[in-house]
Amino acid sequence: MDLCSLIDRNAAFAPDKIAIAFEGKRLTYAAFAARIERTATALKQELGVGRGDRVAILSLNRPDYLVLLYACARLGAMLVPLNWRLAVAEQLFILSDAGAKVLVLEHAFSGVLAELGQSAPGTSIVGLDFTPPRGTTFEDMLTRSQGSGRNPHTDLSCPLLIVYTSGTTGRPKGAVLRQEALLWNGVMSQHMHNMTSDDHVLTVLPFFHVGGLNIQTTPALQLGATVTVHARFTPDAALAAIEQERPTLTVMVPAILQAVSEHPAWAAADLSSLKAVATGSTIVPPHLIERFVARDVPVLQVYGSTETCPIAIYTRLGGDLSRTGSTGLAGLCCEAKVIDQAGNELPVGTPGEIAVRGPNVFFEYWGNEAATRDALRDGWYRTGDIGLCDADGYFWVRDRKKNMIISGGENVYPAEVERVLLEHPDVSECAVIGRPDPRWDEVPIAYVIARSGRRLEADELRAHLQAQLARYKVPREIVFVTDLPRTALGKVQHFLLKQLDAQARGQGEAS
Repeated sequence: MDLCSLIDRNAAFAPDKIAIAFEGKRLTYAAFAARIERTATALKQELGVGRGDRVAILSLNRPDYLVLLYACARLGAMLVPLNWRLAVAEQLFILSDAGAKVLVLEHAFSGVLAELGQSAPGTSIVGLDFTPPRGTTFEDMLTRSQGSGRNPHTDLSCPLLIVYTSGTTGRPKGAVLRQEALLWNGVMSQHMHNMTSDDHVLTVLPFFHVGGLNIQTTPALQLGATVTVHARFTPDAALAAIEQERPTLTVMVPAILQAVSEHPAWAAADLSSLKAVATGSTIVPPHLIERFVARDVPVLQVYGSTETCPIAIYTRLGGDLSRTGSTGLAGLCCEAKVIDQAGNELPVGTPGEIAVRGPNVFFEYWGNEAATRDALRDGWYRTGDIGLCDADGYFWVRDRKKNMIISGGENVYPAEVERVLLEHPDVSECAVIGRPDPRWDEVPIAYVIARSGRRLEADELRAHLQAQLARYKVPREIVFVTDLPRTALGKVQHFLLKQLDAQARGQGEAS
């Protein structure tokens, strides 16, 4: 049995049930299962994709994104979702690091092709909505496919996803998730949301994040529910879909909660179909939750990460939602605890690092044994997040991963931005911190020391960064200084720099 078998079974039980709705079109479970089978066959016969091979996709949300996921499950292959917000240089690094055999591509992001031949010359190209210069279209590939795409050597232990997450070393790491991780993650989602096959999920988060893919979308499809997919989030489209499509569940990160609840159509919008909204990815401001609760929409909190698929800790629909700020209990199929540096469990109410263990936890970081050993110890994933647990087992997250910035739901690691800054010949030293922002939660700010005798301009540095990094990673402000706060060993103290930045803003503009 592989994960795709769940789609086949749903197609057998309810062939005419709508699986996916997208831009006015409907895909039944029978049609969804058939398209997965044709895709698996085409990948196997035309491109030689088999167990262990990597298939990358660079696209906005669309039904064929999900078709590819389950086709890979059928073949024992791995899907590598690419963040379309990344710079081309970042996307090329991931394609090379993963050793992608195939890249399935939307035309809007075809800029990656110009350099792909040099960085990954063996990668086959499949165009979703265009004919690539070298390669084929997705539809043509399916038309030519014949026979079966089934792999008798595939089971739930096979790796299925490699999801890249920015690392504290400045280079992204690929978290490998097995098919069984998605299966058990789905069971926890179904428990969290009281999800049944009668539910209707609205997905507005991007599939390149495990949040958009796995908090509700894949659990719903594996249960036989209906999913309405938006190519990307806009508050207008989200509110219109809630009124017209009548979904029962959706996921919104805090930045989306804010955008929707501040939209002019919010006050008059009919939200009565929603039995809950799930949120997470960062500490959720209570006032955003209150806006939805005031409209009789319960807000469920979920805690996790790419490495936990992501569901690990959550509040449950029908459960205790009265503990303000709590992200809930350890999930139905995993364990969580708060530990000290040595890995010892801490007493109730004592802050420490949150650790998670269970079948939903990632298998390894792709090709990075050292990082895997550091993160996984005795089966426990050390999240790096600081939290505490009360006597009833409810968790509170007190701080995020050391130095990490979450801007509009996107992770920004200072080390990654600092690495690119230091590639500029006129930059001597630098440090990047997060500054509170009313719209994005946080925005990156760079403090830079120029090389002696060199004159640097902020615009010049921004242009340098924009060529290498996604726009949301480029610092909102660049502050030139002559020194940075350090430890006795010379390491920059980011937490102290954040304090100094706050003080400077309280006294006027930083200089």
